[in-house]
Amino acid sequence: MKIKLFAKYTLILTAIILISCSEKFNINQFETSNDKVNITGDTVYVQIKPSWGGFNKPEAMIIGKEPFIYVADTYNNRIVMMNLNGDILGTREVKHPVALAQDYLLNLIVCAEIDLKDSTTGVKQTYGAVFKFHLVASSHHIEKAKVDTLLPRSIDISNPGRIYTGVATFFDNSFYIARQGPNNSTFIDPDNSILIFKHKKRSDGTAFDTLIGRVANLDPLSSGIPSASLISSITSFNRKNYNIILTLIGRSNFKTQWLKYVQSPEFTGYTVNLTPGQEAMMVPNRFSQPEGAALDNVGNIFVVDASKDSVFKFNTFGAEQQSFGGPDVFKEPYDVGFFDRTLYILDRGDNRIKMFILSTDLR
Repeated sequence: MKIKLFAKYTLILTAIILISCSEKFNINQFETSNDKVNITGDTVYVQIKPSWGGFNKPEAMIIGKEPFIYVADTYNNRIVMMNLNGDILGTREVKHPVALAQDYLLNLIVCAEIDLKDSTTGVKQTYGAVFKFHLVASSHHIEKAKVDTLLPRSIDISNPGRIYTGVATFFDNSFYIARQGPNNSTFIDPDNSILIFKHKKRSDGTAFDTLIGRVANLDPLSSGIPSASLISSITSFNRKNYNIILTLIGRSNFKTQWLKYVQSPEFTGYTVNLTPGQEAMMVPNRFSQPEGAALDNVGNIFVVDASKDSVFKFNTFGAEQQSFGGPDVFKEPYDVGFFDRTLYILDRGDNRIKMFILSTDLR
């Protein structure tokens, strides 16, 4: 798109005024998007430069409630804590972290791995694990934070194939953990599940988290809806409800599913919020390898597809909005976050966090 010189400089100056961390930006940090990033009409995504690097195949990212940015730097075996300028505030060694969430007490919940010794043979075995980091008690020094190991339980030791791939927190500090594994023939406890943790208090006032069961009526291998066939992420809505968005990389034809939690005398549980086959978000095989999702302040949904190297945006009715990407823009995007009009994309193949803003937000 050709832009007149006057309009070009007006756009840049307005961008510097609008973006909260204005001292970080200069006119060379904005690049007009090529046709790979172009959308309908005059609306384009503009990349904010520079992107943030130094990671090794990172697989998850969240923008916390403080807000700080937390990155699962997966193949560096660490969690990275950053501010909104991209400065690293601290790191913590964790084996192969793949999913993150933060509760409303500002605790960080991490899906990762742990090595445990067999009590009989002394041989180490790697298991999927879930940890909780108590950040407030350490004044947000992540390297000093107390850590609780929530999973694996003793029963999981006999199931080393179980891994944990997604986490979402809710208004009451309960949270869900997505689990994958090879054993899905049993109705009672299939590996492909969502586990429910409740935050409770003991009689002495101390708090603890307890596993109370699994989300009901999720078929572990289904190609339909609702399914738990290799859940890659869970996203909650930052509202007083238990609604969730799932991304799946298993056999389901609907690899992004919006599930609404309802309570009534007739039924309590999850229903499908969008009609399969009608809304763009629910077109069969619309996605190939969705690995993460996020919501903005008005409920728009962003989904990153690692196989398609693309970011998809849908409104609250499931209609597709400004989507963009391609191999010239991304190299295996794995997660997405939104804060203050800025879209943050964790690009696993490029080992970077890339930031974008709509051109309409720059005017």
